[in-house]
Amino acid sequence: MKISLQKMKIRKAILPVAGLGIRFLPATKAQPKEMLPIFDTPSIQFIVEEAVKAGIEEFVVVIGGSKHSIEDHFAPNKELELILEQRGKTAELETVRNISKLAHFSYVRQEEPLGDGHAILCADDFIDKGESVVVLFGDDIVDNEGGKNAVQQILDVYEETKAPVVLLEKIDKSQSEKYGIVELDNNKKITSLVEKPNSADAPSDLGVVGKFILTPPLLKTLRTTMPDAGGEMRLSNAIRDYIVQGGDVRGQILEGKRFDTGDKIGFLKATMHYALKKENGAVKKALKEFLELE
Repeated sequence: MKISLQKMKIRKAILPVAGLGIRFLPATKAQPKEMLPIFDTPSIQFIVEEAVKAGIEEFVVVIGGSKHSIEDHFAPNKELELILEQRGKTAELETVRNISKLAHFSYVRQEEPLGDGHAILCADDFIDKGESVVVLFGDDIVDNEGGKNAVQQILDVYEETKAPVVLLEKIDKSQSEKYGIVELDNNKKITSLVEKPNSADAPSDLGVVGKFILTPPLLKTLRTTMPDAGGEMRLSNAIRDYIVQGGDVRGQILEGKRFDTGDKIGFLKATMHYALKKENGAVKKALKEFLELE
């Protein structure tokens, strides 16, 4: 008996992380922004771990020219493991080994920076016909301690509707120019999407967060989406086209605290949040003493 892939649970995610990280230069001159540490863990690892906890088993990572360290991070490092074992560093050894056991990773290169939609389509050869996928961009880290994580939240909406899903966050309308802004009806259906409007023209206070579920019909629309004035293919344009054509796209308002690690202040906030969370008071004490000295 044939099983429709559309009815199967989603087990695959695309991570488009080929961006240049210009806002973090010079730190990103030779190091991918996604490998910059949030306290002691690269930001991309937070995103992968969240998805793994929601049942994702395979990641297609779309990288740029200087992103080899991402591949190295998720691959086994036998030399390091041997040194840690010889030195009796049991906890550190377990941490390192667990990273390479998280999931299966495949890598594909985006040869030119032609937009986030183009980056997603670079993973086309890894996506089966009729398969829906999660798409996770590298900037958004979410902590919803005690509740469902962000990927599970959008997967739950997909399981109920089998429609594409966009993660949303309530924002201050004065920040509208930084987001795609959507209108959402009472059934979580997105009725319109406006990219980076000024606050007066924003249709709501719901901004798009970089976590999506894309279905085969929406991926088909993405393949035919025209580049924008700058020559880049945008996922937001494909979603808008799909809605205009009568497609059903759902929105899920985020439960939890989001950190925008693509912004320097957001990155600093994320670092502080996870440092305070991990160190059982030691970091808080040290910071208090440091700030008092300043």
